[in-house]
Amino acid sequence: MYCVKCGVELKDSEKTCPLCQTPVFHPDIKQGECEKPYGEYEPEEKGFSKRGILFVVSVLFGLTALLTLLIDLRVTPTIAWSGYVIGGLILAYLIFILPLWFKHPNPVIFTPAFFAAVVLFLLYINLKNGGGWFLSFAFPVAGIAGLIVTALVTLLRYLKKGHLFIYGGALIAVGIYTVLIEMFVCITFEGVKFVMWSLYPFVSCVVIGLMLIVIGICKPLRESLSRKFFI
Repeated sequence: MYCVKCGVELKDSEKTCPLCQTPVFHPDIKQGECEKPYGEYEPEEKGFSKRGILFVVSVLFGLTALLTLLIDLRVTPTIAWSGYVIGGLILAYLIFILPLWFKHPNPVIFTPAFFAAVVLFLLYINLKNGGGWFLSFAFPVAGIAGLIVTALVTLLRYLKKGHLFIYGGALIAVGIYTVLIEMFVCITFEGVKFVMWSLYPFVSCVVIGLMLIVIGICKPLRESLSRKFFI
């Protein structure tokens, strides 16, 4: 008797294949109790755990930040450029590594936390360079982007229906956001004229957003597009 899947020779006492674990069944042979030719299958244990890998990566992030700080202090008596590197490492850790520590990370919590870290990093750069662009440009631009993305993530996570309305509203908000960016640029940086370059992404986002909302409202159109494009 042979396994129907991998072809290994089996004895009458085998109930499952010792190699591929396929159930053994032969209507003409009655399975008896006798010595099995193979030992029991035991899966190999994994050598590394997820948390162990995350711990090593976290140590490497911390070591990189520490070495950067020590080199900067060695070359210059003060913190000159290492602050930018450490800030970038913190942002990268927040977005790529920190959520992996949790079994089910909640994006509604991590998204605003990441944008808050971005705002603080921009504030540090502004204070370090003595610029006056944080309150009039960096803070509103990053803050509004954080609100839009957080609202989108929250609605998609907790609402099971109406995704077309959500995406449509998000596109309209992005269109308005581009106009605000140009306005903040003109307010912050002297000599920059309001040339209305934001009109093009604004019109595009609003038209596409309204189209998605109309599709969401019109059920026959939505079902027709769903059948046509297999969505």
